[in-house]
Amino acid sequence: MITLVMLGSLVVLAVAGAVLWGQQAGRADPSAVLRAPTTGHPLGTDRLGRDLLARLLAATWPSLLPAVAATLLGAAAGITLGALTAVVDGRAARLLGALITLLLAFPALLVAMFLAALFGAGTGGAVCALAVACAPGFARITQTLAAQVAGTDFMAAARVLGLRRHRLLLRHVLPHIAEPLMLNTTVAAGSSLVALSGLSFLGLGTQPPSYDWGLLLSQGLDRVYTEPLPAVAPGIAIVYAAVAFQLLGEMLAGAAARQARPHPVDEPVAHPEPVAHLVRTDRPASVDHVLEVADLRVALPTADGVVRPVRGVTLALRRGEMVGLVGESGSGKSLTALAIADLLPDGARATWGRHRFLGTDTESLSGKERRRQLATGMAMVFQNPASAFNPSLRIGTQLTEAVRAHRGTPRAEAVEQALAQLRRVALPGGRRLLRSRPFQLSGGQRQRVAIASASMMRPGLIIADEPTTALDVTVQRQIMDLLRRIRRDDGTAILFISHDIALVADACDRVLVMYGGTIVESLPAPELAAGARHPYTRMLVASVPDLAAERDHPLHSIEGGPPDPSGAAPGCPFHDRCPHRLDRCAVESPVLSPLGPGHEVACWQPPAAAPSHGRRENEEAQK
Repeated sequence: MITLVMLGSLVVLAVAGAVLWGQQAGRADPSAVLRAPTTGHPLGTDRLGRDLLARLLAATWPSLLPAVAATLLGAAAGITLGALTAVVDGRAARLLGALITLLLAFPALLVAMFLAALFGAGTGGAVCALAVACAPGFARITQTLAAQVAGTDFMAAARVLGLRRHRLLLRHVLPHIAEPLMLNTTVAAGSSLVALSGLSFLGLGTQPPSYDWGLLLSQGLDRVYTEPLPAVAPGIAIVYAAVAFQLLGEMLAGAAARQARPHPVDEPVAHPEPVAHLVRTDRPASVDHVLEVADLRVALPTADGVVRPVRGVTLALRRGEMVGLVGESGSGKSLTALAIADLLPDGARATWGRHRFLGTDTESLSGKERRRQLATGMAMVFQNPASAFNPSLRIGTQLTEAVRAHRGTPRAEAVEQALAQLRRVALPGGRRLLRSRPFQLSGGQRQRVAIASASMMRPGLIIADEPTTALDVTVQRQIMDLLRRIRRDDGTAILFISHDIALVADACDRVLVMYGGTIVESLPAPELAAGARHPYTRMLVASVPDLAAERDHPLHSIEGGPPDPSGAAPGCPFHDRCPHRLDRCAVESPVLSPLGPGHEVACWQPPAAAPSHGRRENEEAQK
C-alpha cells in the first residue's frame, strides 16, 4: 500500500503538476525576490521572485521522464549486448564478453559526466550520456543470466530445431531472464534519477530556463545556511522518488516469488487404461539398423590441453530394440549420446569412421538437412526434465513446437496430437496441463511430459539419458513401462543410459558396457548378471547390492579410479585396476572380439564363464 501510494502521488504530480502550477512557477515577481518561506510562498521564492513550491511540483515530469528514458535506453542496449552472448558462436561470445568487461572498467558516473560534457550541456545530452554509462551494467547482469540459459538442454534442443538467432533470443533467452531484468530496471530508474539530478546540479544536465529537481537543488544551495528549505525540499523530492522506485522493485520481486510457487496438477494414475493413438505409417516395419556408429571420438579443448573422453565407440541399434549403456561416471556415456544427437557443447569436436542414421550417411548431409533429420527422426529424454524444458514457455507450446516447425501442422491439430500423447503417458489434466508451466509439475510428471514430447514426432530413435535416476521406484517402473510401450507400438529404438545395472538387465535386449571412453563388452541383457566376461563388467555387477548379501560384509567396490581422459597411455584402459591383467595389457589395447552369439568383449584373456549354479543364484538374488 505504501508503494502504491507513493507511486500514485508521483504519477499525479507528473501529469497534473505542469497544468496546475506551471503558470505560477513561471510568473516572476520583482517585489518578492529571494523571500523566506511564508504562508503565501511555503518554500520561499528565487532570484526572480518565482514561487519555489510551484516550481518543485511542476518539475516532477521534467525530472522523472528523463530518468525513465535514460534507464530504458541503457537497459535496451545493455540487455541486447548481454543476451547476444548466449546465441552467438564461441569466438563472438568471447569478444562480446571482453567488450563488456572493458566497458565495466570505467566508473559509470564518471563516464556519464564525460559524455554529458562531450555531447553538450542539456537534458538530451545528459539522457544519452547516462544511457551509455548504465548499459554495461545491464549487459553484465544479462550476460550472467543468459549464460545459465545458454547451457540448458532446451536451448540445445531449440538449436537442433534450426531456430535462428533472433528467435532464440526473443523466444528462449529473454523470456527466461525477463523477471530479474525487469526488477533491476525498476531499481535502476531510481539510481538514474539521482544521477541525472547530479548532472543538473553540476550544470551538465537541464539548463535554464528549463528546470528539474537537480537544478532547483543547485539554485537553493546558494543560501542553504540562511534558508535551508529551498535546498532541502528538492533533495527530499529526489529521495522520495528514488525510494518509490526501489519499493516498486521490491513489490514486483515479492509478486514474482508468490507466482513462482508451484500449483500442482493432478497426479497420474498408476495403471493407465490403453488409449487409441496414431500408428506409424511413415516407416515400414524392418529390422534394419536405425543407427550405425563406428569409431566415434570426442575431443574437448581445455587450457591444459585436449581431453578425449570418448575414444573409438562403435555401436548399432535396430528398430524396436532397447540397448542399455552402462558404466561408471566419467566413462563417456552421456558425451557419446550428445555426440550422436549433435548436442555437444561449444568447442567440442566429434569425429566418426561411419555415422548412418535411418539409412542415411549424415556426413553427406548439409547442416540444415542434418538438423532436420535429427529433429524429426531422433529424440532425447534427459536425466533432469526440469532443465530440459524452457521454464518461461507453457507445456503446450513446447510439446507442439517440433511438429509445427518441421511438419507445418496447424496449431489446433498439433494441440490435439499433444493431448493424445499426454493421455498415452497417463497424464490427466488435458488442456489445463497444456497451459501449465514446467515448475507446476512434479518430477515424475515432468518426465512423463518429456517422454510425450520425445514421441510427438514418432522418432526412429529415442536416447534416454538416465531418465529414472531422480525418481522413486514406483515412478521408475511407470516410466519404464512407458518406454516399453513406445518401443512396442512405434517400433522405436531406445538407447537407455543408466547406472542401475539391475534395471538395465531387466528392461533391455542388449547391454553395452563402457569404460575409459570406449565399449569394453557387448552382451545380451539376460546374460549380464552371470554371463559377463570382461573383468570390469563383472566388478560392476558385483558392486550392486542384493537381498542375499551378508549385512556384516562391506559392499563390493572397484578399487582405484577411471583413467585420465587427457592422457594417452597405451594398453587396456582397465589394466591398472584389473585383477586378471597380463603384461600385454599394459602395452596393447584390446579390441571387441566375438565370444558367442551377440557377445563381444575387449579383453586379451577374458575370465571363464560363471558356473550354472552360480548363475542361477545371481539371477535369484537379482530378482
